[in-house]
Amino acid sequence: MDQPLFQTLVKQINIGKHLPDAIYLHKDTFSELPDALAQFIPAVAKALNIPENDWHLVKLFKKEFRLSLLSYPDFYTYAYPSLKQSVNVNLTKLTHKITDYTNSANPPILHRKETMILANSPYIEEFKAITEEGENAGLYENTRIIGFKTSWENIIQRKGYELVDGRLFRSSTFHQPEQTHGIDRHKTAIVRHELSAPMKTLVKHGYLEGDYSIFDYGCGRGDDLRELEAHGLDALGWDPNYQPDNEQIHSDIVNLGFVLNVIEDQDERLEAILNAWALTQKFLIVSVMLANDNYIAQFTPYKDGVITSRNTFQKYYAQSEIKNYIERNLQEEAIPVAPGIFYVFKDKLEEQEYLQRKFKRHHQWQQLTSPQPIEAKDKAKLLITQHQELFNAFWGSCLELGRIPANDEFSGSVQIRELIGSHKKTFGLLEELFDTHEFKQAEKNRKEDLLLYFAMGLFEKRKPYTHQPEALKRDIKALFGDYKTAQHLATELLFAISDTELVERQCEKAHAILPASVLNQGHSLILHKQLINDLPLLLRTYTGAALQMYGELDDEIDLIKIHMTSGKLTLTSYDDFEQSVPYLVERTKIKMADQDIDFFDYVEENRRPPLLNKHLYMGKETENYTKQLSFDKRLAKLMQYDYQKETMLHRFELEDKLKNIRKKIKKYQLMTSNALLNS
Repeated sequence: MDQPLFQTLVKQINIGKHLPDAIYLHKDTFSELPDALAQFIPAVAKALNIPENDWHLVKLFKKEFRLSLLSYPDFYTYAYPSLKQSVNVNLTKLTHKITDYTNSANPPILHRKETMILANSPYIEEFKAITEEGENAGLYENTRIIGFKTSWENIIQRKGYELVDGRLFRSSTFHQPEQTHGIDRHKTAIVRHELSAPMKTLVKHGYLEGDYSIFDYGCGRGDDLRELEAHGLDALGWDPNYQPDNEQIHSDIVNLGFVLNVIEDQDERLEAILNAWALTQKFLIVSVMLANDNYIAQFTPYKDGVITSRNTFQKYYAQSEIKNYIERNLQEEAIPVAPGIFYVFKDKLEEQEYLQRKFKRHHQWQQLTSPQPIEAKDKAKLLITQHQELFNAFWGSCLELGRIPANDEFSGSVQIRELIGSHKKTFGLLEELFDTHEFKQAEKNRKEDLLLYFAMGLFEKRKPYTHQPEALKRDIKALFGDYKTAQHLATELLFAISDTELVERQCEKAHAILPASVLNQGHSLILHKQLINDLPLLLRTYTGAALQMYGELDDEIDLIKIHMTSGKLTLTSYDDFEQSVPYLVERTKIKMADQDIDFFDYVEENRRPPLLNKHLYMGKETENYTKQLSFDKRLAKLMQYDYQKETMLHRFELEDKLKNIRKKIKKYQLMTSNALLNS
């Protein structure tokens, strides 16, 4: 089948859900399609080895030689099913892309299912009733924002409804007036199909690899525990509503996940955190829900929190508020890992190792040189050449540590000592055989990482450690001489971030050395988050101090803005940074002077600012840089702005301007209206 025939057959289809660019059909409707098309679609799936049970709907594009095979296994059993997988097939290029939504927290969902099946289907009346429910509830008033699960559920809640077994019910149906203060705590335990946010941080930091026992205090329905147990981990839990008979066990790591915010009694809340802390041997994870005043205002106030539409209690916190609460009651420092998620270490050696890893850069050293014997007269150097793999590994260990490893820090230490002697002697020989510039850089990097670690301890007013890990003691001795010197240098570094003129000069320096950044003279430096560790040490300290309040950067953050004169750091998240013009969906401003964080959500899609001139934030070696630069130049010329500067617009302004000149963005192309119609 070629493109002209495909488009001709698609135009003949008078069933299905018709959108301007595509038609959605369930495969049960294929009997009503033109024969050639009804045979062609399954043939495409078979050619791509997509099992018949792995796709249920097809999306046929009206203006392109393209189709998508969509997996909605709950199509007939759930009112608004979520997309599990899409296979997008470009029939012109004979390529396809598979996107898995199984673990997505916000997958696309379906509406108006009655339009995708045949009129004689036994499900037609049920599906019509579901759609009518939504229309009567006012859920379809703005169809642009209902396509994804999270926004759909938010709309349902705002309209005063909730989903029960997939169907809409008035929230008031479940709440009798006399229950206003009889809080339904059991309803706060949500069903999850993936690890919770605090558990994901444990994965990120290597705490779920089998070396630590886990106890989930307030485990709810036990979703996290099932997943951990499936991986063979030592994980147990207790919950007052769902698993009250379980024993509370002392464990390395105790998780108090989203528990404090659902307890309306303050004494009981305090008892929960103290009990969880008592069970902790290494560290406690505390996580709560965060929200601003505008969000909280929509609920009924009750005690120090609110009553939700489900008659559950919620105490929403600000980041600084929950940090202070933890530290006040546990008399220990709470270390932010992410917004609303904190680690509190009982084992101080574990705490130091965690913090060092947090600020340490890990390099993939590329060996450019190899040892060569000098006239074969030096027996030791000849031995090194004969055991090149062993000594390459030793040199790599030196580069990773930024110093000579101790005997217990290198697995081949015994063999090294049998062949050459001490590590120090071996290092001296290798200095003559290898290019030592790499080592000098590694030593400098490790020293900077440690200064950053010590400076962050001072910023958080962390008490000096009376005991330190052996590796840290060796680092201090090799790189600083003694602990007092290291602390003195870290103090100077920390004070320097308040010098706005120095910060400005360092931003200018960073702009000159980074592969990509935007410098707004006298105001800010903007860069991609991947380049943070390439910043000068002063700016790493500046951003590190700000992130001490926020936590660690997650995958949602794309760009970082360092404000030169105001002691602020802004984090920005875009809908899809890989697009030629991504749109801003969230902005977080961290105010160090006020010890506060402001969150700004761009819920209205038409007001989301587009990231124009995206090439400014991409290194020249980045994939698609050339395409992006060419696209940015063409768009800037059409829109009459400078492609070499940061440019601010709202989405509706960009779309209006494009509409006026009859253009539309398609990947890295600017298509005319006629071209779009004929493509």
